[in-house]
Amino acid sequence: MKKILAILFACASLSASAQNKTTGNLVQYVHPIIGTERMGHVFPGATVPFGMVQLSPETDTISYDLNGKYNPDIYKYCAGYQYTDKTIVGFSHTHFSGTGHSDLGDFLVMPTVGKLQLNPGTADKPGSGYRSNFSHANEVSEANYYKVKLDASGIIAEMTTSARVGFHQYTFPKTDQAHIILDLTAGIYNYPGKNVWTYVKILNDSTLVGYRQTNGWARTRTLYFAMAFNKHFTAHGFANYTPKETYKGFWAKFNQTKNFPEIAGKQIKAWFDFNTEAGEKIKIKMAISPVSMDGALNNMQVEVPGWDFEKVKADGQALWEKELHKIEIKASEDDKINFYTSMYHAMINPTIYMDEDGKYKGLDQNVHQADGFTNYTTFSLWDTHRALHPLFNIIEPDRNADMIKSMLAHYDQSPEHMLPVWSNSANENWCMSGYHSVSVIADAVIKGNAPFDANKALDACVTTATHRDYQSIGLFMDMGYIPDEKDANSVSSTLEYAYDDWCIAQMAKKLNRTDIYERFSKYAENWKNVYDPKSGFMHPKEADGTFRKTKFDPFTTIDMGFIEGNAWNYTLYVPHDPQGLIKAMGGNKRFIVYMDSLFSYDLPDKYFAETEDITKDGIIGNYVHGNEPSHHDAYLYDWTNQPWKTQEKIRMILPKMYKSTPDGLGGNDDTGQMSAWYIFSSLGFYPVAPGSDQYAIGSPAVDHATINLEDGKTFTIDVKNQSPKNVYIQKITLNGKPLKSYFISHADIMNGGEITFVMGSKHL
Repeated sequence: MKKILAILFACASLSASAQNKTTGNLVQYVHPIIGTERMGHVFPGATVPFGMVQLSPETDTISYDLNGKYNPDIYKYCAGYQYTDKTIVGFSHTHFSGTGHSDLGDFLVMPTVGKLQLNPGTADKPGSGYRSNFSHANEVSEANYYKVKLDASGIIAEMTTSARVGFHQYTFPKTDQAHIILDLTAGIYNYPGKNVWTYVKILNDSTLVGYRQTNGWARTRTLYFAMAFNKHFTAHGFANYTPKETYKGFWAKFNQTKNFPEIAGKQIKAWFDFNTEAGEKIKIKMAISPVSMDGALNNMQVEVPGWDFEKVKADGQALWEKELHKIEIKASEDDKINFYTSMYHAMINPTIYMDEDGKYKGLDQNVHQADGFTNYTTFSLWDTHRALHPLFNIIEPDRNADMIKSMLAHYDQSPEHMLPVWSNSANENWCMSGYHSVSVIADAVIKGNAPFDANKALDACVTTATHRDYQSIGLFMDMGYIPDEKDANSVSSTLEYAYDDWCIAQMAKKLNRTDIYERFSKYAENWKNVYDPKSGFMHPKEADGTFRKTKFDPFTTIDMGFIEGNAWNYTLYVPHDPQGLIKAMGGNKRFIVYMDSLFSYDLPDKYFAETEDITKDGIIGNYVHGNEPSHHDAYLYDWTNQPWKTQEKIRMILPKMYKSTPDGLGGNDDTGQMSAWYIFSSLGFYPVAPGSDQYAIGSPAVDHATINLEDGKTFTIDVKNQSPKNVYIQKITLNGKPLKSYFISHADIMNGGEITFVMGSKHL
């Protein structure tokens, strides 16, 4: 009997162990609420990895426009939600994660009881409309699950998603006045005139379809939807707030406001009435499509054919579990929360942009069929070329290759014949500077992750980089720099073009395209033309070849020739040639003094008022971690005789800029770039110059980590004597052999093996 019990106990233990391994418990460390307060600009709602739907609450819907001018308060709502707000307006289906500009917020749904109100009301008087107070005590935010109690009605709101379907579940009280409001006028960064046209068609008493076309950051964006209820509505109605027009046609023959089968206009709201019992759950499926209403219906039927909310939630969380297990770490509980929340944020964007059958809207506004790849959108490349896409080349190589194929499709469809700069929803937004898609493509080619026509991709890079009438590229090519009087971002654009052109040169070298390699290698040295040895900074340069003599303040961010940064930080933006930069700046000793000053200088508060993208939240001294151009800075000590300062600075930045609290991100997450920096830096290495196969060594913050590669191999990071004080590397071995430099290669990681760090409290 004892033997039988022992066997049963052992089997039960093995079963529990297997369950822990398969279900994992990494999702528990994902806290989407991190970064929802102040500058992070992330959302707390539900989504699956790289999903097309991001179903999340909006805490306000203020207008981008205030008395005909930009309303600065709108900046807080790039993701629709601010943790300090006390009311919820509704739940919409599309959101950017961590951006400093915005759009989307499509198809806002809000459940209510009592007298129907179609105005959202105001935050200070929520009872004046359909919005509701809520408490964080009654809020749950997990990977692919969000829950909150709406205090105004007592309704419990829950939501989860598949890739293309948002699934709502609302638990109502007993009432004969239950309503679901569908506000098609609402949006993020909204303003009068943003909605170009809206259409809704009732198919039956539980299903409707429609679309909305908007003119926002993406100026020709059309999104289709299909919406289904698990219960027949007793009545429905429409409100048309479209401004008066000269021509209206003859639709006045009908009463379109009550139980009419369709409505069209620029500003439309709809509502659906129900009778509910206490505790009854009204469930809603909202599928979206970039192609058609039929596409949305098909997406719904394929992805969520039934009404099992818990299954959809579990399936989505299983997808997250799979992604999170690509890097398994041992660390403190708090560090696990920061690490896996960073993994989560890193895998929200770019987003899938095609129907389940492979059809998608192209940049040419035609419908295309994705042949052998998944089409993606939301390419915030000024940010993500630095660390996010290099991270994908390690843990998501197939996805990254598909993202590049999507960029190449964008190029083929582009009227301007250019690769994406900042693209979303079949639109090029032209936001920020540089043409950093070439960095992403070159990085993949150099690292051997290029299952596409690399020569064709190189040609696309060259065509993009030589588009003379785009943002002073012609001047850069002809003069070797962009003159100060010709471009407000003359210096930063010169530096970014030089780096991007270096990437093209590396790709050309790999592909034996010697003419391109030699040409773009020369362009890559153009950074030298804007370095002024007298001031010691990258400096605006006039067309006559002289550096600007007046109005130059290396600490200010406005009118100094830089985009979202100052001369102090941008002077270090030569990621492809740190040795050349050190030499230009006077050598090792002077460069270290400059670097030390960057981190120690106390930047006065007046400089924070200049730009909404740089605030004290993300600054250490004069080092701006909350904005991307400085992300490689701390690693530059590795090219000096004091590499231990990289180790010291990385371990100082990590806890200061990343915390497991709602205000825990020191800047916009920028579609995962801030999070990718945290992931790399916690593991102990970083891609200073994507387009190179080298990673610079930092100081690992984990106790142990295993990177599970797609081919079944593993790369293990083992850290001995880890502690908050032991930030300095005493010894490094790679596969048992001493590492003689502070660099490892991409092949070192992808071939599998082990790197071991021995840490101590004193630098060598």
